[in-house]
Amino acid sequence: MTVVGIDVATAGVRASAVADDGTVVARASAPLPAPVRTAGGRSEQDARAWWPAVESALWQVCAAPEVGTVDAVAVAATSGTIVAVDRHGTPVSPALMYDDRRAARENATAATVGADRWDAMGTAVTPTMALGRIAWLAREYPDAAGVAHTPDVIGTALLGEPVPVDWSHALKSGYDPGVRTWPWEVFDALGVPPSWLPGVVAPTCVLGETPRPVAGLPKGCRVVAGMTDGCAAQIATGAVSPGRFAGILGTTYVLKGVTRHRLVDPAGAVYSHRHPDGWWLAGGASNTGGAGVTGDLRRLDAAAAARGPAGMVAYPLTGTGERFPFSAGDARGFVLGEPSDEVELHRARLEGVAFLERLALETMRSLGATVEGPLLAAGGGSASALWNRIRATVTGLSLQVAEHAETAYGAALLAAAGTAPGGLDHLVARAAARGTVVDPEQAEAEALEASYLRFVGELGRRGWLDRVPMVER
Repeated sequence: MTVVGIDVATAGVRASAVADDGTVVARASAPLPAPVRTAGGRSEQDARAWWPAVESALWQVCAAPEVGTVDAVAVAATSGTIVAVDRHGTPVSPALMYDDRRAARENATAATVGADRWDAMGTAVTPTMALGRIAWLAREYPDAAGVAHTPDVIGTALLGEPVPVDWSHALKSGYDPGVRTWPWEVFDALGVPPSWLPGVVAPTCVLGETPRPVAGLPKGCRVVAGMTDGCAAQIATGAVSPGRFAGILGTTYVLKGVTRHRLVDPAGAVYSHRHPDGWWLAGGASNTGGAGVTGDLRRLDAAAAARGPAGMVAYPLTGTGERFPFSAGDARGFVLGEPSDEVELHRARLEGVAFLERLALETMRSLGATVEGPLLAAGGGSASALWNRIRATVTGLSLQVAEHAETAYGAALLAAAGTAPGGLDHLVARAAARGTVVDPEQAEAEALEASYLRFVGELGRRGWLDRVPMVER
């Protein structure tokens, strides 16, 4: 069996063909036009460009001789991007991107009208939430038949008829996957007709079979409901069963994991998607990460590895404000103590991100999550052996560096899970949960523990952290 996962990102489309044993046998990509953004907060992309780019990537990947016949395909896309469509599912408006703020007023109304629902969901209605933009589109495009999300447009092109949306892509449009309903009272207050909202299905649900060969896919290829890009990337790491968490360290740090019950964070820093098997994918994204670690990283890593723990503490926050694992709009990066040189400062910055990761894990535990090791590691930061060792020592968990952490790979696993016996967990155990394991360095544990306590103490002293979650690990 060969499956294909498609990642429709802001800048372009990526496709990966994956064999039965989890091996990637072909990859391809195609560009998309850059979004048009204005100073007033509007962010648009030509939705008519999505299918040609997907079609191009599919033709390329299916042409690889190692691919053979493709049995199933699934799509993952940027969360919160929507477009008005006609009754055939064809876009009739620009795509309003995930960061579009034009419906801030509508979202403020939605936050008030649906306050009880959002509290129960543990969801914060932000100015960029797609829910408000649905109301904006309904008002500005009254002749349209409804709204669609990016994968819905691709599914329609593949199957020749409109398709339902998966509950992952629908989350930022207001769908409540806990009780499996749209917030009808909110849409009624905003003047959105019920007919505008698509049907909703679980990820890995088979949406249909291609009625004809299309873009290199054979007739009868199954089209499977996917998940958002972040969720698909989590699936790709192997974090798919309760207790498994993935720390994704790129420009910023993101923590995602699986819980048996939905976590409700009063601070709104943690939110949850619904797992295809009914569990929950809890997570949050910080403003701290690789962007705050600069310089000749290879040289600095080599020098810092020989030094041992830093004698000072750094919080390498990028810009202003933190959003996870605590929410503080006025947060700023800081350095406690005077570094002896750039090497010590570099080491302190690596440790600071690891301290934030531990605080994120402790926050999850304090909300009721079980966190089991090893912690799966992905993102560009996981290429640093030193950083991985620091993270393992600070968190007290071994780190398993994910072999594949691409969104398209995760989408391929979702396609396979919709068509193969054994479920998603079985497939990931075979295909995704591989990679190098890094254990804590016990000789450095005491020094790093002292620096961690100093780090969280300073967050509290500055008024950004109300309490330090200290849960037995």
